[in-house]
Amino acid sequence: MLITDWTRQALPAMLGDLKAVVELETHSYDKAMLVKGLRTIRGRAVELLGTPDEEVLHDGGQYGDICELTYQGTAPGTVLMLSHYDTVWPTGTLAGWPFTVVEGKATGPGVFDMKTGLVQAIWALRGLRELELPHPSVRFLFNGDEEIGSPASREHIEAASEGALATLVFEASMDGALKTARKGVGLFNVSVTGVEAHAGLDPYAGASAIHALAEIVTTLAGAGSRERGTTLNVGLISGGTGRNVAAGRASCGVDVRVTDPAEMGRIDDIFAELRVSDPRVSISATGEWNRPPMIPNPPSQRLFKEAQEVAAEFGWLVDEVAVGGASDGNFVSALGRPVLDGMGAVGDGAHARHEHVLVEHIPERTALTIGLINALA
Repeated sequence: MLITDWTRQALPAMLGDLKAVVELETHSYDKAMLVKGLRTIRGRAVELLGTPDEEVLHDGGQYGDICELTYQGTAPGTVLMLSHYDTVWPTGTLAGWPFTVVEGKATGPGVFDMKTGLVQAIWALRGLRELELPHPSVRFLFNGDEEIGSPASREHIEAASEGALATLVFEASMDGALKTARKGVGLFNVSVTGVEAHAGLDPYAGASAIHALAEIVTTLAGAGSRERGTTLNVGLISGGTGRNVAAGRASCGVDVRVTDPAEMGRIDDIFAELRVSDPRVSISATGEWNRPPMIPNPPSQRLFKEAQEVAAEFGWLVDEVAVGGASDGNFVSALGRPVLDGMGAVGDGAHARHEHVLVEHIPERTALTIGLINALA
């Protein structure tokens, strides 16, 4: 049987699994639901694939736990399959936005980012086995903290990818294109302390933290570089105690995206050297680089070419794309290891109410994964 015939036949069962996974609400900050969701995902993987040859559960603390399931292959080496099971959607979202399939589109919280990819990954190994295709060992790593920067899972992702023939990341594709480059992400906070005073009775005695923060926001907004692919977004702002009070405190949260690793140092210097016109105001900047840029390294470039060749055998064209969002693939790429991202769904609307996947592409994407792993044997 052809790979594509098998994946088309498997589609109804895959949709059933997708429905079950989407209906398990797994918000990144709901530990109880994350535990329940991972237990169900692990159980379904075992139902489809049997007892793993190796299983490790890493405690995620306040975040989602990390589960590694390894299945022995018929050829040397190991392929790492990364799939996060947490979503940005708070528990209870499903009540007003249930999983549905209408006119070829499946929708529901987390269906595109990235529960369809997770289901495809599991079914790809099922297909390799049923079709008796040679394949390396497969290690699944399911983590429940990707949407908040993978604070608990990063070290396990980096360890699991060491020595792997390939790391495949089942984040959604970009209109079918595989993601070979991603921006690095920095998360920073700026806190400003001023001098409180009555805005009417004693206006010049105060040093407004909010006014100072406005200067800082202007500085940060102007620090981006379209040419270098660097953006700074002040996405959160707070401060003050009353309309008629010179604010004593104010703060902002900043999202930074960089394409060039050299930009990380420049941005660090900008935060370290923030100044405002009123010397009575003090400034504190904190934060870190959550993910380094994902820059195509030679092993990853070879892996993409392999995927293109596999797609060509099916009669498909597969392109590559660079995107502004980050993923767990950034960690692997920064270590110089082969990684290919965007192996998941075709659709649109990540983190938005129009989030959906195109059902007709689920068999195709699963077949691409099967073919690529087989090619790595």
